[in-house]
Amino acid sequence: MKKKLVISTGAGMSAESGISTFRDAGGLWENYDVMEVASHDGFVRNPALVHQFYNARRRDLLKAKPNAGHLGLVDLENDYDVYVITQNVDDLHERAGSKNVLHLHGELMKVRAIDDETKVYTLRPDALETTPETEIDGHRVRPHIVFFQEAVPNIEPAIDLAGEADVFVVIGTSLNVYPAAGLLHYVRPGVPVYYIDPHPAAVPAGVTVIPLPATAGVERLASILRSKG
Repeated sequence: MKKKLVISTGAGMSAESGISTFRDAGGLWENYDVMEVASHDGFVRNPALVHQFYNARRRDLLKAKPNAGHLGLVDLENDYDVYVITQNVDDLHERAGSKNVLHLHGELMKVRAIDDETKVYTLRPDALETTPETEIDGHRVRPHIVFFQEAVPNIEPAIDLAGEADVFVVIGTSLNVYPAAGLLHYVRPGVPVYYIDPHPAAVPAGVTVIPLPATAGVERLASILRSKG
């Protein structure tokens, strides 16, 4: 039976694919105040602006491609039972070929009904634009994104995965975004933990830090895992 390799990815995973992040820009994301375009209150105040913002993010995503880091994680499925927990709302892990991806903060290419959050719809590449008036199956929709001020529905299954890991890896995150950053604390004692980031945050003793961007870091990780058999 293959060992379970659980990988938690953040914005740094997609940075080399050209996906912009807001935490490197002092709270601005594409020159927008994050709380205006990515919070519950912001959506209530100005839903048209929020729809406009995510329309633009979807157009950017269509131009992006999975990088060598994404593809390297897929290669690890040859030897491990790989599960990806991602804070990213892009679909680059899926486009690279990862089979098991859990999105903590939602998915950019999806919208959901405002009056029934169980009704989630995938947008087509040729029909990405939404507005406050957009209806699907008779429902007004909103971005399928976990806004600031909203709960993270998938955190419980993510915690379960972290607790089941035989190897746990964190890639491209500042470890400042909770509850995702707390997953590290659910890994069983004695399980090897690796942290890939060019500007790594402080981590508990025993964590192997690989101070590289995602593409080079995943290559280094694969080499380390191969050497350990």
